[in-house]
Amino acid sequence: MSFLGLGGGASNASSSSMGSINPQRIDVAVAELEMITDIFNRVVSSCHTKCINQRYAEGDLNKGESVCIDRCVAKFFEVNKKVGERMQQMGGAAAAAPGGQTTFGL
Repeated sequence: MSFLGLGGGASNASSSSMGSINPQRIDVAVAELEMITDIFNRVVSSCHTKCINQRYAEGDLNKGESVCIDRCVAKFFEVNKKVGERMQQMGGAAAAAPGGQTTFGL
């Protein structure tokens, strides 16, 4: 199955839109790629600043830098996950509240 609706196979053979590109799927794919690229760039920038010395003495990471980067990336994604879960909870509360409004208790 192709995300953009271009893949072959029996499921697409019976489709009336065979060979056509769905612009909505392309927009979703582009937005997802931009989001992933942004997250990657923020992780690299944040963890590089925190863990890597400005003066490069070696071509490879030393053990301390490597451990720091591992921990930094893990923390970044853990916090990102927690923030996403919290935003979903707040969004669900906003949708359930009368009039769709709620106060955000951070």
